[in-house]
This record gives sequence, C-alpha cells and structure tokens, in this order.
Amino acid sequence: MGLLKLGFHFLRESSNVSFWVQILTNNNTRHSALSYAPRSKPAIAKALSTEAAAKVQPPKMVKAIRVHEFGGPEVLKWEDVELGEPKEGEIRIKNKAVGLNFIDVYFRKGVYKAAAMPFTPGMEAVGEVIAVGPGLTGRKVGDIVAYAGNPMGAYAEEQILPADKVVPVPPSVDPIIAASIMLKGMTAQYLVRRCFKVESGHTVLVHAAAGGVGSLLCQWANALGATVIGTVSTKEKAAQAKEDGCHHVIIYKEEDFVARVSEITSGKGVEVVYDSVGKDTFQGSLACLKPRGYMVSFGQSSGTPEPVPLPALGAKSLFLARPSLMQYTSTRDELLETAGEVFANIASGILRVRVNHKYPLSQAAQAHEDLENRRTSGSVVLLP
Repeated sequence: MGLLKLGFHFLRESSNVSFWVQILTNNNTRHSALSYAPRSKPAIAKALSTEAAAKVQPPKMVKAIRVHEFGGPEVLKWEDVELGEPKEGEIRIKNKAVGLNFIDVYFRKGVYKAAAMPFTPGMEAVGEVIAVGPGLTGRKVGDIVAYAGNPMGAYAEEQILPADKVVPVPPSVDPIIAASIMLKGMTAQYLVRRCFKVESGHTVLVHAAAGGVGSLLCQWANALGATVIGTVSTKEKAAQAKEDGCHHVIIYKEEDFVARVSEITSGKGVEVVYDSVGKDTFQGSLACLKPRGYMVSFGQSSGTPEPVPLPALGAKSLFLARPSLMQYTSTRDELLETAGEVFANIASGILRVRVNHKYPLSQAAQAHEDLENRRTSGSVVLLP
C-alpha cells in the first residue's frame, strides 16, 4: 500500500514536473524573444544618435558688425555671430551689398534705441536667397531680393528676413545700385508723392541736396515739374546738385540760405522744405515757407531740433510733418508699389543713382566717420 501511494505520488509529481517544465520552457522561449529587445536597445539608441548627429548641423557662423555700447564709429565691431535656420515665413539671404544710411548713425549713437544690446545695425541690403523656411511659397533659392527698413541687421554677410519684407530685384538693376537706393529711393518716393505731393509749378527746398536722399529728391522733384532749390556745403557738391536737377544751389557756408531763398522766390517762399539736417536748419526752414507751406523734417544729422511752439506754425498756417518710411510701407501692397515706382524710375532714367563710395563691410567704422564728417556724397555701400 505504501508502495502504491509512493508510486501514485511520483506519477503525480512527475506530471507536475512535466507541466512545469513545459511552462518554464514556454516562458523561457517568450523571455528569450522578449529579451532580444532589451539587448538591442543600445544598438538602436546608437543608430538613432548617429542619425540625429547627422541631421544636427554645427551652428552657422557668419561675420557681422556688432554694437555693444552706444558711441562713435569705434563701437562698430567686426565679429563672428551665430545664424540660425529660417523658420516658417522666413528666408536666409547672402548679402551682395549693404546700404549705408544716416539712420544707422542714429542707432549707433543711441538717438534711436535698438530693441536689444548688442545689435547689428543696417536697414538696407540686396542679397541672394540661399534658404527658405518650411512651407514658404513665392520665394526660392537663387532669387535676388532687396529690403529696406525693419528688421534691422543688414551689416552682416548673411541674415534671416521675413519673406514678406523683401521685394524682387529686376534683372536690369545691378545689386549694388539696388542696395544703394532701396531705403533712399523709397524715402524719396513717399516724400514727393505722398507726404507732400509735388506738382508742376511748385518750388521746393531740399537740404543736403548732394546727399543720398537729397540727390534723388532733386531729380524726382525736377522730373515732376517743380523748381528745385538745394543747399550744400561745398562747391564740388554744388556741381553735383546742379547735375541732379537743382535750378538754384546755395552753399550755406558762404551765404544765408533764408535770405537767398527769399531772393529766388521774390519773397514768396516755397511750398515745401525737405529737411534732413535738423537742428542747424530747422528754424531757417520754417522761415523759407510760404503761407500754408509744408515743413517736412525727415532727419536730424546736425541734432534734434528744439520744440516748436504752436504759435510759430500759426503765424503762416504752416504744416509740420515728421514722417517715417516704415509707416508708408506698412502693408505688402504699399511696399511693392513704392519699390516698383523706384525701380521703374531707374529704368526710365528719371533717377540716376550715384554710388560714389564703396567700403568693405568690415570697415563700416570708417564709412560712418566719413559720412558724419561730410566727406561723402551720393550713396554709400558696404560690400560683404
């Protein structure tokens, strides 16, 4: 009986052993299959990291002018800066030419405040599109485009720009010419066509008539049929102003421009004064206006004018405007129309662009010094 119990127990246990052997075997098989994934995780991670490393490019470094503190031309530093990839709605351009404008000086000095420090100055450039942001249409790699105004940052070999802020440059217009005229030309356009609409028979006074904007104002106002009076600082600049359409040129260092304007107009005054000089000419400019005349102050190269008491305007019912290009090209349609008219006037010969000075971009400090000391005339461009 004991042997029978023992045998039965053995068979039962043997059955259990067989059952558990099968379970363990199956489990081991499953564990073996599952254990393959953990063993391959390092390999997968390595593969993924290798793929990611292949996609992650080192930061794009370009040369640019940077301003770390306000001051003279010496604060313009030639440095390496990191440039990211264009995001949605953006393009990256490789600049071919950068325009120099007095507004760059204002930002460098702190007269106008940049959004952050340090910053890269410059508000006018022409370049080739070398990358476009995701999903962007209407612009492609290889396009030659120009921009003027915001965002600031043109003093660089390459830059990221909103695609809706650039305009296509016609093949007939050289990039250097386009870079020299975008901001100045569009400024001239809104000044003579919209801020005050110059017409045949008007008499206009243009200060700094041999400067970048002044030269274009004289040509454009002349083409519209106005009598143009220009002020300049030297005889050489007087000769240029004559070529650019000035009917009367006043060398303000040699004669009183207010008295001379009165003489030219037989005491009547002018319909409009375009004044980019500011403090040194402002009061005299007001005196040159006829009743209901327009004082258009669009710059302040000599400093900010003193505040104007309202009675000073009321004596002759004068209009005073302090316009900015940004408000006249705030929409895409306005931008395209303004730039289009500038390019059309270049093509027709109405506007002759004088690029009298070219500097390497790295020598922007010298260009600023020459501009401020009135050693330049016409347009100045910086070449990356």
